[in-house]
Amino acid sequence: MILRFGAVVVAAATLAWAAPAAAQSNIRVQEALLRAKPGVVLVIAEVAAEVTLDCGGGPQKVAPPTLRPFRETGTGWFIDSGGWIVTNGHVVQPAHEPPRWLVNQQAQRAVTAACLPGALQRARLNPGERPDAEEALKRRLLDTVLPSVRVTLKPEVSVVVSNGTRLKAEVKKYSPPVSEMSARDLALLKVSGSDFPVLPLADTRAAQIGDPIHILGFPGVVLSHELLNESASVEASVTNGAVSGYKEDRSNNPIIQTDAPAAWGNSGGPAVDARGAVVGVLTFVSLAPGAEGSIVQGFNFVIPSQAVREFVRGTPVNLSAQGRFNSAWFAGLREFYTDDWKNAVRLFEEADTVVAGLPDVKRMLAEARDKVRNPPPRPFPWFWVAIGVTLVSGGGYGLQFFFRWQKNRYRILPAEVVALRGQGKQPTILDVRRTDAYEALPLRIPGSVRLAPEELDTGISGLELDTTQPVVAYCT
Repeated sequence: MILRFGAVVVAAATLAWAAPAAAQSNIRVQEALLRAKPGVVLVIAEVAAEVTLDCGGGPQKVAPPTLRPFRETGTGWFIDSGGWIVTNGHVVQPAHEPPRWLVNQQAQRAVTAACLPGALQRARLNPGERPDAEEALKRRLLDTVLPSVRVTLKPEVSVVVSNGTRLKAEVKKYSPPVSEMSARDLALLKVSGSDFPVLPLADTRAAQIGDPIHILGFPGVVLSHELLNESASVEASVTNGAVSGYKEDRSNNPIIQTDAPAAWGNSGGPAVDARGAVVGVLTFVSLAPGAEGSIVQGFNFVIPSQAVREFVRGTPVNLSAQGRFNSAWFAGLREFYTDDWKNAVRLFEEADTVVAGLPDVKRMLAEARDKVRNPPPRPFPWFWVAIGVTLVSGGGYGLQFFFRWQKNRYRILPAEVVALRGQGKQPTILDVRRTDAYEALPLRIPGSVRLAPEELDTGISGLELDTTQPVVAYCT
C-alpha cells in the first residue's frame, strides 16, 4: 500500500532549538549539495489547546505546560529569498485545518490531567496500583466531564532555519494531501525577512530515468536520536538515489518515483539534481502490507518541480529572486572547488554577513581559511609535462625534417635520370666528385663530363653547358 509521507509527532511541552557550532553544467556533488543545504528548513506545525472543564469543584482551565501541545514536524525550503517557503500540505494540515479528533484528544488529556488525580485520591487508590480500577474510574470521569468541556485551539506554524533561528510562518496557499481529489499536497509559507538561501527549480521535463537525485530533509529518526545533540535538529540530512520511474497519483497528476531513501519527517523536503536544483518535493512513500506496515525503501514519490511552478503562479513569489546570499555562497563554492581559497574566504565571509551562523557556511569558511594558511601540496603536473615533451619532440623532428628537405631538395635519383632520357631529354651529367674520392673509386658514368671541384672554385674549367637541357651533378 502507499501512504502519505507523514511527519514526526513530537509530544513535548516545549522544545529548545539551539544553533550548532559551526551554475556550471558540471560541478562536484559536494558543491551541488552545499548549494542546496542552507535553504532547507525544519517545519513545525503545533497546536496548543486551552481547555475549560469542571471536575466537580467548579470551572478550571488546563493549558500548557500541563496540557502538552500537539506537534508535527516536516521539511521545507526557500523558493524565494524574500521568505517564501514550499512544503507539503499534509505537514501543515494539523495547524491549518485542525481535525476534530485533535479536539477530542486534547479534551480527554485535559480531563485525565486535571480530574483523575483527585478521583484516585478520593477512591483511595495510588496511581498504577490497580490498573483495571484506575481505567474504569478514568472512563467514568470522561463520561461525566467531557460533555461540558470547552476546547480552544491555538494553531501555529513555524520554521527553523539551519542557524537555529525559529520564525513564525503564515500559510499563504494550501493544497490538501493527495488522498483528496484534485489535491496536490503543497503549501506555500511566508516568514518575515529577506536574502534567505534559495533553492532554484530545475526543469523536470528534461529529467531521465537513472538521473541522480538527492533528498534533503529532517527525518524523525535523526531528530529524536538519543545519541545526537540538538544540532541534529537544524541541519538537514541527505540521502542519495536516482529517478526510477514516472507515475500518476490518484488525481492523475504526474509524479516522479525515486529509490533515494527517506523516513518520517522528510515530507516536503526538496529532491535536488546533480547541480543542486530542485527536481521536486517529497510527498509520500510505500508501506509494507499490514496495519503496522514499515516503510518499503526504494519506492518513494516526488511532486515534480513543474507542479511547484504552477502552484506558486499568481502569488507574489519571484522565482528569479535569488538574493545576496546565493550570489556570494555559490561564487564562494566555485572558487573553493577550483582551489582559489583566498577569494573563497572573501565570498564566504560575505555570505556569513548576509545570513549569519549557517553551519555549512561556517564549516566551509574555516576550511578555506585553513587552506590559505596551509595550502596542500599540489600534485606533479604530469599532464602538462607530457604536453611539453610532446611539443619539444615534435619541434625537434620538425627541424630535422626541414633541414633534411633543405639539403636534399635538388637531389635526383638514378631512375629519374633514366626517365629523363626516356622522355627525349638528354641531361648533361657532371662528375664532380672530390679528386681523392674519384681516384679511390674510379667508377665512370657513361656520357658524363669529369669536372673536379677545384676547377669549379677557380672557374678555369672552360666548360660550356647547354642550359636548355637538364644538368645533373654527381658528387660525394
